[in-house]
Amino acid sequence: MLTGDIRNQIDRIWDAFWAGGIANPLEVIEQITYLLFIRRLDDLQTLEENKANRLKKPIERRIFPEGKDNRGRPYEDFRWSRFKNFAPAEMFTVVSEHVFPFLRTLGGDKSTYSQHMEGARFTIPTPALLARVVDMIDHVPMEDRDTKGDLYEYMLAKIASAGQNGQFRTPRHIIRLMVEMVAPQPTDIVCDPACGTAGFLVATGEFLREHNPEIFRDEKLKQHFHRALFHGFDFDNTMLRIGSMNMLLHGVENPDIRYRDSLAQDHAGEEEKYTLVMANPPFAGSLDYENCAKDLQQIVKTKKTELLFLALFLRLLKPGGRAAVIVPDGVLFGSSNAHKTLRQLLVEGQKLDAVISLPGGVFKPYAGVSTAILLFTKTNSGGTDHVWFYDVDADGMSLDDKRTELLPPEKLGPVPRTALTADDHAKNNLPDILARWTQRDWDERQNPRTAQSFCVPKADLAAQGYDLSLNRYKEVVHAEVAHRPPGEILKALGQLETEIQQGMKELERMLK
Repeated sequence: MLTGDIRNQIDRIWDAFWAGGIANPLEVIEQITYLLFIRRLDDLQTLEENKANRLKKPIERRIFPEGKDNRGRPYEDFRWSRFKNFAPAEMFTVVSEHVFPFLRTLGGDKSTYSQHMEGARFTIPTPALLARVVDMIDHVPMEDRDTKGDLYEYMLAKIASAGQNGQFRTPRHIIRLMVEMVAPQPTDIVCDPACGTAGFLVATGEFLREHNPEIFRDEKLKQHFHRALFHGFDFDNTMLRIGSMNMLLHGVENPDIRYRDSLAQDHAGEEEKYTLVMANPPFAGSLDYENCAKDLQQIVKTKKTELLFLALFLRLLKPGGRAAVIVPDGVLFGSSNAHKTLRQLLVEGQKLDAVISLPGGVFKPYAGVSTAILLFTKTNSGGTDHVWFYDVDADGMSLDDKRTELLPPEKLGPVPRTALTADDHAKNNLPDILARWTQRDWDERQNPRTAQSFCVPKADLAAQGYDLSLNRYKEVVHAEVAHRPPGEILKALGQLETEIQQGMKELERMLK
């Protein structure tokens, strides 16, 4: 957990970046990411040196070579532990003219981190700002995985609060809800085809650490966790760097985070590769047929990106694989042939498990669109019996642009540390969603459609043209209002009129 002092340090450095002329929050994060990576390289070499000293053997893996670079600077000066003690002007020269060119040559070690640093650009404008940032990062206890992760997540949260590029950040409590619902397993192969800052992958890793600690005692599972479990695609290189660093700081050694235009490229080699897909992809509107992967058009003929992404998820999943994805409400009730075809495919061809309707303000301040979470299992042979619907009224935060927390921190999120009262539930539905989700095949089947959650049989969905909007099936109870008889109302009005006339006459007498 970040202390208030560390938060204040980050806030001050963030303000310094803005004052120094870097107004794009993504660029701020990117520059900090490079510096975190440089610090990590020094930590890795220090570990290798300590190991070599203990074993009385030469260093097996040397990140910083011996000798000097082509400008005559010793590679030893490139190390964080050395240049952090330099005067600001000399530090600026070393980092800008020597360390960053060195970073761009590191791709040979084949890790995703080094590959994403190939295009590293140093844009910190002044020695004073660089020295201040280095000093701030150096004072954060980076040996603690939780602190490192929390530090980076706090910085990522500032992307949204800055009001720019917020589409890259799905609220973390919504991600946590989705991860808790699908309950990833140590042997899963997880993919987010529009990973952004890798929020879904990070949350999956944290879930597994909490619920399956045996991973790190079994060498095979441990290797799977670090090298084969996590996969993320994006076509923004800045996002790839940030997402990759986010995974590193949350303790994943070498995830598969790579450049890929998920809708434009065919998916040979990716088809039926993953057991779990979680995503909140950007729904930008329409693509030209020429720019769209042909294998997706075979599933659904459309230009709509929201439908193409659903087709993509089906393409990527293995039979038996699960998905938890966020879609705009239009997917649930759109009337085009493509909308209907895809919904029918989910209900009849696969196993649609749940539709969770989110309130419109969840993605504010940068988007007010209404959305829903779809959970489904790829079967290629049907299996939908009943679909579970839940109508979310509150997620623990105000639904306006401020997104103010409505409850104390221990009562927020899908797994609060303190039990919620009925009044608390009215402000945070997420724990109730998890509790009812576990009962979807039992007690929830008995709920009336006036309840906050209920099940709808497949036959009813088919009868409604596979419309998946919750309001199509929810029944609203109208309270009976007792009205007075018209004659009684007219009589009361007559009495009131008489009283007004008498009052007017009294007023006239007083004025005379």
